[in-house]
Amino acid sequence: RDKRVSPHTIRHTTATHLLQAGVDINTIRAWLGHVSINTTNIYAEVNLEMKAKALMTCAVDSSNGKKISWKTDENLLSYLDSL
Repeated sequence: RDKRVSPHTIRHTTATHLLQAGVDINTIRAWLGHVSINTTNIYAEVNLEMKAKALMTCAVDSSNGKKISWKTDENLLSYLDSL
């Protein structure tokens, strides 16, 4: 079956690639000519690669080689118990 590529498909794909490249959503909004950021948010779908990058920015660096476990963090466990 042949795939159809419309101008909308090209706009959507380009907006998604710009987002993946780190371009902020307001710049993408202006590039697409949208008045409302809510319209642009439709294009701002987060894919698995972007989720993985976001998680990597939160990763804890254990340069001493020891594995860090939340299960041994008494302060964290006390806080969670208090909820």
